[in-house]
Amino acid sequence: MAKIHPLIILNSSHEAPCSSTASSSLCSNKYMTSKRETFTIWMKSLVMQGNGCTAFDESGEIVYRIDNYDNKHSDEVYLMDLRGKLLFTVCEKKMCGFLSWEGYKSNTIVGANRPMFRVRKSCRAILGNNECFYKVSMGSETSCSYKLEALGGKSSAFRITDSNGGFVAEAKRKQSSSGVVLGDDVLSLVVEAHVDHSLIMALVTVYGLIRHQL
Repeated sequence: MAKIHPLIILNSSHEAPCSSTASSSLCSNKYMTSKRETFTIWMKSLVMQGNGCTAFDESGEIVYRIDNYDNKHSDEVYLMDLRGKLLFTVCEKKMCGFLSWEGYKSNTIVGANRPMFRVRKSCRAILGNNECFYKVSMGSETSCSYKLEALGGKSSAFRITDSNGGFVAEAKRKQSSSGVVLGDDVLSLVVEAHVDHSLIMALVTVYGLIRHQL
């Protein structure tokens, strides 16, 4: 099967929301709605024997996809829409034994400019227990961040909250209409209103890399 490579379209507009209450002037309406949305994430590539994942909207239409073809756990992953337009490039970095992940918008040259976001693991002691999660820092604004945390140990489920602890997005194993829980590679992703869906999918990409699923 022929490979479908990402299509890079230059766009000078800035599409970087910092929280669920970000103003519309900072965001592209194409990837944001005024109501809570639910997506289905299938941690499988559309390409036979490929690695990646596919996102469907509530109507069952494909809206986002990641295809790494025959590369497993790549250190550079591309998030695209259905037509192959590049939305984000997610890069895995390793320095002094510590991993981090950087996300670049489609109109940003990787490595030449600051990434739109950076993800690092963070741990803190609370009442004698060590709590670990992933901090998402947006651009150069240290005060603007998200918290990405796993739900249920080794499960694929996760939650994203803003710097104030407000709900942003959550992914859990999908249930059928009859209540049957589907496989661990099929998730139901709920995204809060006024949140950039493409950014959340970029963070889904990071989480897939963390879990060695991409």
